[in-house]
Amino acid sequence: MSYRQAKEKVSFKVPDPLSDGEVEVLGASYLFGEANPPRRGKVREVYDLGDELLIVTTDRISAFDVVFPTLIPHKGESLHALSVHWLSRSGHVFPNHLRESVDGRSMRVLKAERIDVEWVCRAYLYGSAWRAYRDGARTVSGVHLPDGLVMAEELPEVILTPTTKSETGHDLEITKEAAINDKLVTKDEWDELEEVTFMLFDFYRSEAEKKGIIIPDFKLEFGRRGDKLIQIDEPPTHDSARFWAKKFYRPGISQEAHCIDKEFLREYLRRVNYTGDGVPPEIPQPVVREVSKRCVASMEILRGKKKLEDFDLKTVDEVMKELQD
Repeated sequence: MSYRQAKEKVSFKVPDPLSDGEVEVLGASYLFGEANPPRRGKVREVYDLGDELLIVTTDRISAFDVVFPTLIPHKGESLHALSVHWLSRSGHVFPNHLRESVDGRSMRVLKAERIDVEWVCRAYLYGSAWRAYRDGARTVSGVHLPDGLVMAEELPEVILTPTTKSETGHDLEITKEAAINDKLVTKDEWDELEEVTFMLFDFYRSEAEKKGIIIPDFKLEFGRRGDKLIQIDEPPTHDSARFWAKKFYRPGISQEAHCIDKEFLREYLRRVNYTGDGVPPEIPQPVVREVSKRCVASMEILRGKKKLEDFDLKTVDEVMKELQD
């Protein structure tokens, strides 16, 4: 049986949070039977096809490096569609692994030896970088920042903050020297991938801006295929980047009210005092609805199919009130 024909998936139907009726969610897949399971990441499942891989995007969601027990309807298909959109359009900037979109949540890609570094670019002061700055830090990845910056302010220059790549646990910031000493990359590879990361960041930011979206930061992965380097999963999505609505952007304030990324979920989790320690809680349905909405919105808006006004996004404050009521 080919993977095109296989249908064995650990999936079930749930009420659709975005419309009437039900929708199928995928928690895990066994496309070649339980005796041949895939390599399971936090969200994606990877099947070895020889010279290629089959990547299946599930409806699982993670935050603070923890996978949650609650599945998010429409998430896997939205991330898959946006990934295909980006990868099919960015090959002129740098080669990537995409071969074919097989179905609504699966793609065939070239097999590559993954480089265990995540290449993180920051163009705005937000997230962990803002919290460190707020608490007194003035150097981020060797770049000195001036006094007087506020939350969400655009940085004087784009900063590269690479981290280790871990399937479990927390990713840790890593320097060029440490990556070379640990034999994760050669000096030539680091220099090339550093330049390419900035090039791809410029491309993705420019394309998103045409759709009214700011990409303040993102992360990329690369791999080796023979003597060539290529971009591998994933390009900027709801999970791997922040997406802010340009028309509502204001420095000095939180951007979650109009974001279409995972920061909404992270902010909710902080409100309920969960930041990755202990057993992850179930995500309540009003939060599931808003996360699902943002997954779909990021895919539809960045592909030019819809506008932000087409989505009735609720803030964390509004959802917390709904939960209390």
